[in-house]
Amino acid sequence: MDFLCEIVQVLVALAALGFIVVLIIAHVTAGMVNLTRHDKEKYFLTAAGEKELFPSLHDPHSKELSVVIPAYNEELRMPVMLDEATEYLESRQKQHPSFTYEIIVVDDGSKDKTTEVALRYSRKYGADKVRVLTLVKNRGKGGAVRMGTLSSRGKVILMADADGATKFSDLEKVEAGLNNLNPKPENMAISCGSRAHLEQDSVAQRSVFRTFLMYGFHFLVWFLCVRGIKDTQCGFKLFTREAALKTFSSLHVERWAFDVELLYIAQCFKIPIAEVAVNWTEIEGSKLVPFWSWLQMGRDLIFIRMRYFTRAWKLQSPHKTD
Repeated sequence: MDFLCEIVQVLVALAALGFIVVLIIAHVTAGMVNLTRHDKEKYFLTAAGEKELFPSLHDPHSKELSVVIPAYNEELRMPVMLDEATEYLESRQKQHPSFTYEIIVVDDGSKDKTTEVALRYSRKYGADKVRVLTLVKNRGKGGAVRMGTLSSRGKVILMADADGATKFSDLEKVEAGLNNLNPKPENMAISCGSRAHLEQDSVAQRSVFRTFLMYGFHFLVWFLCVRGIKDTQCGFKLFTREAALKTFSSLHVERWAFDVELLYIAQCFKIPIAEVAVNWTEIEGSKLVPFWSWLQMGRDLIFIRMRYFTRAWKLQSPHKTD
């Protein structure tokens, strides 16, 4: 019995030591918010091929809606999404002439012709409606979304994936979710598209191992960071301009787990969040590598919580980008 007690004590001591080591590593390796831009990232091309300076999220809105599309090597999948989005938005503008929009495609350092494909839409619809922000180096999806958001003009800002997995007309559903939050007087609100209602069907098609990883990730999200949101990872989220400025100004994580940190920041600031079921179809060509991406996200979740706990990361007031 004494022997077992000694083993338990040793295991507890090792676990405590391991926790302290991970805590120290998380704190020491914490990077700060990086809002700096390369000079080339400050401009977009007009229809005449001239460079024009991107506006700032700090400026008053001049469009009803901004759609930010992060894209990395998406020359093949993106045209289907852009066709669907522009068809919907143009139709909506014809029905309601006061409705104005812009699409910002953020090429996240692609090695293919993503920028050239996006520029075709800019020439077709004009640079006032479709703009292309080409990042000099790959930042990750979160970094790309942040750079596009900080360059947007919309009263509300939609984050949408380039693969078109979510039906674009479901914008109306997330808009309704946002309006139901009644985000006045500070106009702070976020409406998240959700695939949680499709989970049972997806589980039936997944391997046991992938299902285990999925549920493990959901548990870590709930335990460490975000409560009350069933699907933090759906790439279809709508922000009021004020909520986007508040959350993206504090965002550190630039890769797969950035959605979790965004929602964690929002809950820390007590920004109301709605979760709305949307239509979603899995599209071939995902950049997510099942095992390694989940492993990276799990590590990021642990580090998010630890870095805020040790105050290596702090919630920041919005400040100007460089």
